[in-house]
Amino acid sequence: MNITELMNMLGGNIWIFVGAFLLVITVLVFVHEWGHYIVARLCGVHVESFSIGFGKELFGYNDKHGTRWKFSLIPLGGYVKLFGDTDPASAGTTDEVEGEEGQKRPMTPAELDQAFFAKPVWKRSLVVFAGPAINYIFAVMILSVLYMTSGNPLPPPTGAAIMGGSSAEKYGFQPHDLIVSIDGLQINSFNDIRREMMISLDQERHFVVERGGETVDIYATPSLKTSKDRFGFSSSKGLLGLISPERGVQVSKIKKIDGQRFENDNDLVQALLDRMGTTNVIEVERGSETDVLTVHPVNEFNKGMTDPDSAYYNVLFLSDRQSKELVKYPPLKAVGKAVESTYTITRDTLRALGQMVTGVRSATELGGIIRIAAIAGDMAQQGLIAFVLFAAILSVNLGFINLLPIPLLDGGHLLFYFFEAILGRPIPEPVQEYAFRAGLVFLVGIMAFANLNDIVQLLTKDS
Repeated sequence: MNITELMNMLGGNIWIFVGAFLLVITVLVFVHEWGHYIVARLCGVHVESFSIGFGKELFGYNDKHGTRWKFSLIPLGGYVKLFGDTDPASAGTTDEVEGEEGQKRPMTPAELDQAFFAKPVWKRSLVVFAGPAINYIFAVMILSVLYMTSGNPLPPPTGAAIMGGSSAEKYGFQPHDLIVSIDGLQINSFNDIRREMMISLDQERHFVVERGGETVDIYATPSLKTSKDRFGFSSSKGLLGLISPERGVQVSKIKKIDGQRFENDNDLVQALLDRMGTTNVIEVERGSETDVLTVHPVNEFNKGMTDPDSAYYNVLFLSDRQSKELVKYPPLKAVGKAVESTYTITRDTLRALGQMVTGVRSATELGGIIRIAAIAGDMAQQGLIAFVLFAAILSVNLGFINLLPIPLLDGGHLLFYFFEAILGRPIPEPVQEYAFRAGLVFLVGIMAFANLNDIVQLLTKDS
């Protein structure tokens, strides 16, 4: 794929992708920096400037506290500059200020009292920690509101059918098995199964399954699958071979039932009706490929298959229960579920990063600005709820990444403050300076690698 083909694929939606990306990044950066800002103010630190974006200022204003609020040219991040810091990254400090005639002079006692570097280590730690923390709080707030108002549409944690040749078939799963837990983790929806398989790759997992009123233990190893999305971005995941209860099959796509072909659609439909409540193997056409599925359809959910006025006309429903249950939670439980969701996102992100470090997962899955923009545009086109959910997930990831103990990131500063608290004195400035330089090189390298990944995968989408 060349650039022209890429632009044709995006078509007139290019502004949706760009706009959605800039909107979500601007909001999340504002939230993150506001966390630093408000806690700095509470700790008595003067905030010199609050910027959305980097580089040359486009426009802004000064508030009554002397803080310059501004939008800058490059809208890919932001910062708050605290009094006494030589740069927005707090990589250096100074106890001098510029006098009225432009000359440098020492800070007065009153000015020193408002300087960030002069505050006790616990206050500095609070200011730094506030940025990532507010990202988590923001995500919890978003998810809580959604769980209370729109509800959480959950497909039940059951395999509606079994893919032929899959790990699920190999290890003895059966249609309508209810997955109770995976490695001791309680499973509440099919989304949980997807997530656990996505992150597990080809590692053996212990499934506790409810089948016919009995509990069955299954130890199964998913197969490793690497696929590309429509933009060409690759990702690896574990594939078990359970079919979601949300899935149905168009009757016209069914080519065989238990190895038998049928002369016409009427005979095929009658054969399906006659087999309701029994286990069968069907072969389904999917483009140039054929899927083999072990199914056990039930009559209760297939009454619309022969009704032209039904939304399910000519569709074989595979599950033995509703495809989704819309669950709305009362306020306290919604908050609890939101906290649980943010924990799960963090845990899975950490596991994926660990897999990249150990080589289990390819580092080419590390995405940059282009991939985030592509996902943001896709979510925006799916609707407001999908876009807001994406913003919540991205907010958690922004908070998590900033807590990593890498110099220049918030986690790097917290690591220095930790040693300062233990030793009773700050880490020597030359050591900090070299660490910040190393952190800058590392972060620039990672960003370049991630964005180069995006470009290469976009341009080699069809290869």
